[in-house]
Amino acid sequence: MTWLPQMVALDIDGTLVDHSGVLPARVGDAVAQAVGAGAVVVLATGRAFLDAKPVIDHLALPPGPHLASNGAVVVEHPPTTITHVTTFDPTDVIHRVHELAPAACIAVEDVGRGFRLNKLFPRDELHGRMRIESIERLCAKPATRVIVRDPDSQEQDFLRLADQLGMHGVSYSVGWSAWLDIAPEGVNKATGLARVSAAAGIDPADVLAIGDGRNDLEMLRWAGRGVAMGDASWEVREAADDVTANFDDDGTALELERWFSFGSRGVSRLRSA
Repeated sequence: MTWLPQMVALDIDGTLVDHSGVLPARVGDAVAQAVGAGAVVVLATGRAFLDAKPVIDHLALPPGPHLASNGAVVVEHPPTTITHVTTFDPTDVIHRVHELAPAACIAVEDVGRGFRLNKLFPRDELHGRMRIESIERLCAKPATRVIVRDPDSQEQDFLRLADQLGMHGVSYSVGWSAWLDIAPEGVNKATGLARVSAAAGIDPADVLAIGDGRNDLEMLRWAGRGVAMGDASWEVREAADDVTANFDDDGTALELERWFSFGSRGVSRLRSA
């Protein structure tokens, strides 16, 4: 094999860690080997940066760029410096969501600090300072994204909600649970990675991206090699150049080991800060 990734873009949930926050040590070892080989490792996540930072720190990644909020926020870490933020007016979206799903929790990110929200999300799903506000006050400032969550609904309910919203000027991404991210149109992990790779002088053809969610579709199509997790949905697997093993079968490590050498195996538990 003559091709070697110069940049590795990694989704977090379902790719690096499971939904209980467990990061397999084999995956951590493989990421470390990629760093040791000189690859630029970029975490590209739908999480806010405060929720992504514990993973970056746990992996002991060197100073460099990472994408949060599905590419709307670019952060250099460590030390933490926010280098780019894309926002939009959330007024119409928030009112429409509240009309269609009045029981849902709605949040907007206060970048680098926490969230403003109409009611609290389930425990440990968001981190940082939480400020409860009225729907009208949530609309008062530009937002990087609007997050909609209803623990009593199913994923299919949120797919229908996204279809019902059907608003121009925004894009939708339904997560693994009843979770909907609404972002500025044309802003996604691919646009964030294009910004980061251009700044680093790395051609997209030399980027390896691994992910498992609908918010990874653009990233997997954009990268020179886009790889879906084996347990990703069919549409994510269809968007990828290749499919690795399931998360529980160390799919991320297997793909990284294809290009970089490999260390020890085991499991370490990642705790959110």
